[in-house]
Amino acid sequence: VQLQASGGGLVQPGGSLRLSCAASGSIFSINGMGWYRQAPGKQRELVASITSGGNTNYADSVKGRFTISRDNAKNTVNLQMNNLKPEDTAVYYCNANVYTSSFNNYILWGQGTLVTVSS
Repeated sequence: VQLQASGGGLVQPGGSLRLSCAASGSIFSINGMGWYRQAPGKQRELVASITSGGNTNYADSVKGRFTISRDNAKNTVNLQMNNLKPEDTAVYYCNANVYTSSFNNYILWGQGTLVTVSS
């Protein structure tokens, strides 16, 4: 099983980007999913998370600007980022708590996608 993230890039301040992440493999179910980010010289931090039931949680710094969503049928999680600021520049990682069809449990990480907010 693995996670594949996509959607990063360069955007001007005030712009928008949408990140997507898809889980693949012999998946039975996925509990929590989320997005983390790591800026240069800083620790990785939680940006947003979503439960299998759709309950969401956001870092204070992104509330009102970012929206996390998931499609349980497709095993995907998305992060819509609006009104981006230079301080949002970071490598973004998706994360998922996955149960495989053989009932093994894994915390998976995507490969990271770079978001750069700059004029």
